[in-house]
Amino acid sequence: MKEESCVIGLDSSTTATKAIAINKKGKVLAYARQPVSLSSPQANHYEQNPDEWWTSAYRVLRNIARQVNPETIKGLAISNQRETFVPLDQNLDCLRPAIVWLDERCKDEVARFSRKIGKKNIHRITGKPVDYAPVVYRVAWMKRNEPGLFEKIHKICDVHTYLVWKLTGSFKTSCASADPLGLYDLKEKKWSPVILSALELEEDQLPRVFPPGTVLGTLSGEVSAITGLMKDTLVIAGGGDGQAAGSGVNALSSECAYLNLGTAVVSGVYGTQYRTTNAFRTLNTCADTGYYYECSLRAGTFAIDWFIKHILGTDPVAQPGIYRELEQGARQVPAGSGNLLYLPYLCGVMNPYWDSDARAAFIGLSSSHASAHLYRAILEGIAFELLFTLTLVEKTIRTKVHDLAAIGGGAASDFWCHIIADITGKNICLPAYTEASCLGAGIAAAVGAGMYSSFKQAAKEMTGIKRIIEPDMAQHREYQQIFNVYKGIYPLLKRIRI
Repeated sequence: MKEESCVIGLDSSTTATKAIAINKKGKVLAYARQPVSLSSPQANHYEQNPDEWWTSAYRVLRNIARQVNPETIKGLAISNQRETFVPLDQNLDCLRPAIVWLDERCKDEVARFSRKIGKKNIHRITGKPVDYAPVVYRVAWMKRNEPGLFEKIHKICDVHTYLVWKLTGSFKTSCASADPLGLYDLKEKKWSPVILSALELEEDQLPRVFPPGTVLGTLSGEVSAITGLMKDTLVIAGGGDGQAAGSGVNALSSECAYLNLGTAVVSGVYGTQYRTTNAFRTLNTCADTGYYYECSLRAGTFAIDWFIKHILGTDPVAQPGIYRELEQGARQVPAGSGNLLYLPYLCGVMNPYWDSDARAAFIGLSSSHASAHLYRAILEGIAFELLFTLTLVEKTIRTKVHDLAAIGGGAASDFWCHIIADITGKNICLPAYTEASCLGAGIAAAVGAGMYSSFKQAAKEMTGIKRIIEPDMAQHREYQQIFNVYKGIYPLLKRIRI
């Protein structure tokens, strides 16, 4: 067993719970992972059993306790999947399965509920333009469609709250986990009385909210027994997985943005002022100060898998080599994919248009194009969209982003990272440790445990860059001509609804 002092960063994500033990200098001493299942009872409905959040969490903690001396673990903090919730009754039993952030059942409720308060008021209060992602609309859906269950709600828990309750017995969460719910007044740092009133909810039905790095309690004796961790181990406020990843790649200045090339493509730029605009959604950082101005494209690597499954008719799980084959073919295709453009709105568009009915399109498709052209066009289209949204952020907050710290499954592709660098004209920085959300939670734990006095100091010392991919500026200038065409596609197509 390793004996040096450390903290635990626990990431409860959509498909798995992961944990690391990490020392003060950012060295990972132990790692553990447990899968979490996801169910879809009907089309576009996604649910989870919260018991799996807890079962997977205590199992990874027990695994960590077997790899390092529990007496050396000074605290743990949580990073959680955002915009997912579960309601509990008076007996603290789940009233229904958790509704997951992927879920679209509340689409019809969005317009109805936002009329009660006003779209501008919702945006001003929560930092989020009206969109079906925040939990507030799923709660409104539950109120309308499951009124009997809604009336029995004693507590509404995000994933962070649920796990803190299981670990300590207290209903507490981080403000960086609370604000993605869309129930939180982001400027005033409290649950919004306006939104709660519209839902006919009371503040005591929600957890108490604390800044990241705050000690929320210690492990209960029962949890100590099943995990092998010490009873006095501190449980410290972390944050949503996106914001935690920002800390985990040291994106705590406006010059460096985090870029998650995952199922969705999510980027966030740090700022000190509370701002609201359709160009981004505003979130608390998983740090002691500041906000993230975050852009999100719902279909990132999801679009790649869709193309492989439904256009090529191949199962990427059964034939994992398909990714390599497609990339080899796409390398032979010149930049611009043979005058083929892809608009990546396969699952609608969030910022800046906030149009859930928007659709994807290939523009310029001809008989001369093959699968390699389409594949490269998808990669380029996502990169063009990233440039489009980042440019709007930069103009709004009057800053210039120089580096993109890339994480997620897509960051493993050097080919795609080079395309993104060339299209955006920005450096792609590949972190030394790729589990950025775990590391961000570990940074929060290190601050809460007193190892560092600030998040910026902790992030500077506990993170690192493995490699930097610089843009080919000659290629960037060629891409700029294509980008000027790309920017006009949605405004032309938005009038077409089939």
